[in-house]
Amino acid sequence: MKNFFSIKTGLFILTLVLSAVSCTLNESRKQGGIKFHSDRVTYAERFTLLETDSCTVLNIIDPWQGTGNVIHQYYLVKDEAVRKLKVDPSRIINVPVKRIICMSTTHLAMIRALEEESGITGVSGSGFVYDEVISKRIQDGLINDIGYDSGINSELIIKSSPDLVMVYGIGSESAGYISKIYELGTKVMYNADYLETDPLGKAEWIKVFGALFSKEKLADSLFSGIESEYIGIKEYISANVVTEPAVLLGLPFRDTWYISPGNSYISRLIEDAGGKYIWESTESTVSMPYGLENVYLKSLDADFWLNIGNVLTKEEIVSVEPRLGSVPPYIAGKLFNNNKRLNSSGGNDYWESGTLKPHIILKDIASILHPDLFPDHELVYYRKIE
Repeated sequence: MKNFFSIKTGLFILTLVLSAVSCTLNESRKQGGIKFHSDRVTYAERFTLLETDSCTVLNIIDPWQGTGNVIHQYYLVKDEAVRKLKVDPSRIINVPVKRIICMSTTHLAMIRALEEESGITGVSGSGFVYDEVISKRIQDGLINDIGYDSGINSELIIKSSPDLVMVYGIGSESAGYISKIYELGTKVMYNADYLETDPLGKAEWIKVFGALFSKEKLADSLFSGIESEYIGIKEYISANVVTEPAVLLGLPFRDTWYISPGNSYISRLIEDAGGKYIWESTESTVSMPYGLENVYLKSLDADFWLNIGNVLTKEEIVSVEPRLGSVPPYIAGKLFNNNKRLNSSGGNDYWESGTLKPHIILKDIASILHPDLFPDHELVYYRKIE
């Protein structure tokens, strides 16, 4: 954690120096009491925003797994201010963005919340889009499916005429398709929301979209509401729980169980919901592969089992590994999966709108672990597996 804060402190200094050269700070900030836009980035660790009078400097920090000290810097500029900037043109993004391609469904939920869905001209994997309004626009031919990875359709990207392609990278395997997009001469921006470990930090990425669409006030207002709801629910849980049920997550794949570490997004949600994640003492920046035997022995201490792959029935669990039918949550029927909101192609709204609604996910998990806390709550993203 110390390393991260030293990076972020250095980043602020670097950004200030760059901004002093390439963007002009307004008079009120020059004359003492300098207040950066990034001061309002409270929870997210993967981006900062620095507002000046001629542009907003957006820094995306370590945007893929396993990297360190990588910063992608962008200058979000009103059209009339572009001529004043003396920076790499490939890093300048004219705002408000009018046309955008999104490579992840999590991006769509944030754009919808800002009421800018008409600006979405392309998506990756249209069948996985849950939102009905955006799905309708896809069906009507207003949004192109540009494919993904090695199947990227360059012609459709060009046809979509994007001002910006929002991508996400998962290590070196994503370098190929991203470089292909760069070669088209299109502006490309990394989005690292999926790497945020704080649920509110993940939701705070709506501020990035607010800056891109010049809707900062709306984005701030929406996030403020989410933050207030989340903190209120968290404090209510903390004041009223007596026990912390132990929680198992996931499902093995070919004798390997990929464990979410104790410093992960879902681990934080379980903790805030009044639970105890059985791997809470671990720490990693990536999922950790464990042998099935090790996880099975650890699972014997679990009270609940959540986020169980893609399963819809108990029978699917034991078909993966018969011994899993003997773990306590399976026997007690305390099995809940985060796939209540699925479309016909398997698109899961937990990963779409849920990114922007951590307070709802928190309430779901808390009502599972502590049914007496929210007796009238109907699960939104979770379903009981029977």
